[in-house]
Amino acid sequence: MAEKILMKGNEAIGEAAIKAGCKCFFGYPITPQTEISAYLSRKMPKIGRVFLQAESEVAAINMVYGAAGTGVRCMTSSSSPGISLKAEGISYIAGAELPCVVINIVRGGPGLGSIQPAQSDYFQATKGGAHGDFNMPVFAPSSIQEMVDLIQDAFDVADLYRTPVMVMGDGMLGQMMEPVEFKEREERELPDKSSWAANGLNGRKKHNVINSLYLKPEILEEHNKHLQEKFKTIKENEVRYELFNCDRENDLVLVAYGTTSRICKNVVKMAENEGIKLGLIRPITLWPFPKAAFDKTVNGTKHGYLSVELSCGQMVEDVRLSVEGKKPVDFYGRSGGMVPTPEEILDKVKEIVGGAK
Repeated sequence: MAEKILMKGNEAIGEAAIKAGCKCFFGYPITPQTEISAYLSRKMPKIGRVFLQAESEVAAINMVYGAAGTGVRCMTSSSSPGISLKAEGISYIAGAELPCVVINIVRGGPGLGSIQPAQSDYFQATKGGAHGDFNMPVFAPSSIQEMVDLIQDAFDVADLYRTPVMVMGDGMLGQMMEPVEFKEREERELPDKSSWAANGLNGRKKHNVINSLYLKPEILEEHNKHLQEKFKTIKENEVRYELFNCDRENDLVLVAYGTTSRICKNVVKMAENEGIKLGLIRPITLWPFPKAAFDKTVNGTKHGYLSVELSCGQMVEDVRLSVEGKKPVDFYGRSGGMVPTPEEILDKVKEIVGGAK
């Protein structure tokens, strides 16, 4: 068994990226994710890899575009406003079908908002996040250990499907400390990059060209059809979720991800003491969203679902789409960096189910 190390979340992300084979990091500091850049600035040059603090978020994501085009594993990280600035480049990368990893340690918004934890970037992450018809896989860890594990998965999924992949945690996950271990992982079989990477001829008769510009509408439409087929394959193969206490009849099923799901697990235990049976669906992939989890639980929940979020209500829309009107869907959220207590959530549960049984 690997040795466990006490690490801050942001620094654990940096170490996990190194162990996943990240060769280049381009970023720009913004709270609450700056420690990712700081950690990699110390570590990457010592092992012959590239760390570069760009002059802006826009520059950083375009450097990722260039490095990803050569076929090397590369990554950027930011927090909410910085991701907005990277949005154009993310769309270019998706259009050019290049693999990379984007880390978003979410802070409160809109605008400059605050440096406190939030989940209010859900729409941005899962509904494309930039212009054009595209999606990118979005992983939502709930612990630092899971964040470490999902960094490796993110690079693998990026390479497998030639797509940008986002790992989205809130500011609390980035700043807290927990023991983690960097496990030996079974390597996933990944496609060779020589057929598309722009890294010299390497025995080919002509150069590979990286591009996301298609001036002829019929060609761009064909490209979009190809991308949609790829997204369909990702939906079929890469959905991940956790079901907690859902193997029974429940009064209500909570739905939460990231830090909020940890709070909700305590709510499930507290409710049990008051005679209220709760389950929990924890999406691990926010896109693709785990509709199957709702198909499995919809007949086992008396009062439906309660979406609990660090936002004014975003994931709740995907919950309602997944439930398809078969059961009620309620919402409870805090925003601006305010984190709900288990007691607050339990009060909302009692309001829905009618108090202790």
